[in-house]
Amino acid sequence: MRHFEHLAPSVRNGLFHREPVAFDAGSPARTLSVALGATLYSPATRTSLAADAVKQAGQGVVSMVLCLEDSIGDHDVVAAEENLVRQFTALHEARAAVPLLFVRVREAAQITDLVRRLGPAVRLLSGFVLPKFTEERGVPFLEALTEAEAACGQRLFAMPVLESPELLHLETRRETLAGIARVVDKYRDRVLALRLGVTDFCSAYGLRRAPDMTAYDVQLVASVIADVVNVLGRADGSGFTVTGPVWEYFRQHERMFKPQLRRTPFAGPAEELRTALIEHDMDGLLREIQLDRANGLQGKTCIHPSHVAPVHALSVVSHEEFSDAQDILRPERDGGGVLRSAYTNKMNEVKPHRAWAERIMLRAEVFGVAREDVSFVELLSASVGAGA
Repeated sequence: MRHFEHLAPSVRNGLFHREPVAFDAGSPARTLSVALGATLYSPATRTSLAADAVKQAGQGVVSMVLCLEDSIGDHDVVAAEENLVRQFTALHEARAAVPLLFVRVREAAQITDLVRRLGPAVRLLSGFVLPKFTEERGVPFLEALTEAEAACGQRLFAMPVLESPELLHLETRRETLAGIARVVDKYRDRVLALRLGVTDFCSAYGLRRAPDMTAYDVQLVASVIADVVNVLGRADGSGFTVTGPVWEYFRQHERMFKPQLRRTPFAGPAEELRTALIEHDMDGLLREIQLDRANGLQGKTCIHPSHVAPVHALSVVSHEEFSDAQDILRPERDGGGVLRSAYTNKMNEVKPHRAWAERIMLRAEVFGVAREDVSFVELLSASVGAGA
């Protein structure tokens, strides 16, 4: 699979200076953690999960989470597990092309049980999402994952969700973060990415952000994101990929604030796209994606297919970013120094900007590099048109 594969070759050629590379479930974890992109969640009770997975793969989705936790009722768990086994079996028998598939479980015992019940269809499973992750709660999950991996003979990844009240509350945050850091470091080879459960953070204080506000406008949430990245998202080799929080809205609501999308990038025919994005509350999503990136997060948790194209369009590396990263990483500049960018609008400091440049090149590998005259507007327009 590869990002933007659902676009016609001629369209990709017109958009990309360098097209995204192909990857699969066996690719290096560092590549996969960035390639996750917009991870689409779906309740495991859906009887059309197999068809949904095939459809979404054809529309550009590369990772999905099938949820046995908060998205379904307590009384539906047994039926949802049975449904998951049926749907995986159907996909396996059809030899269908599907996204990377993860299952969000409630309890550690579900991991070994589901792997056993899946049988040969387990080859379609990339791993498990571990809810309300702390050191105490996380160890049994990761031990079960290790046991399941040995039983099926296949690499299985964990994606812990950081969403517990202990992480939110100031008096327990430092200790909780330190404990999480200890356990994920111990199981580093199996931890693909860390996910943020912002809805649970808000729930602890009876809050819910409006569609014209981002997670970063809720200061309680913003402070937790900052501390998580501070401890667990470092660029010194000790950190992990931390993914962006879920965007909850996918239809029109009454708007209190002015739209956040400037008209300038949407000149001419693209003005229609701007109007559609505003009508569907997507301007807030686009703003939050940009703030995710600025705060060290990659990809995003998504609950609606319409969120996927914006996340992926804004994940493509711009020609300017790529040019700067290339210049910074040239072998002859290992000794450091300062140089003017090829775009003559900034100074690139080789040593301080090196970690940034390395991250840009990894994102360029999996999401591609846009042509010099192509912005996210063209990328988004092409993706929205292909999925229509």
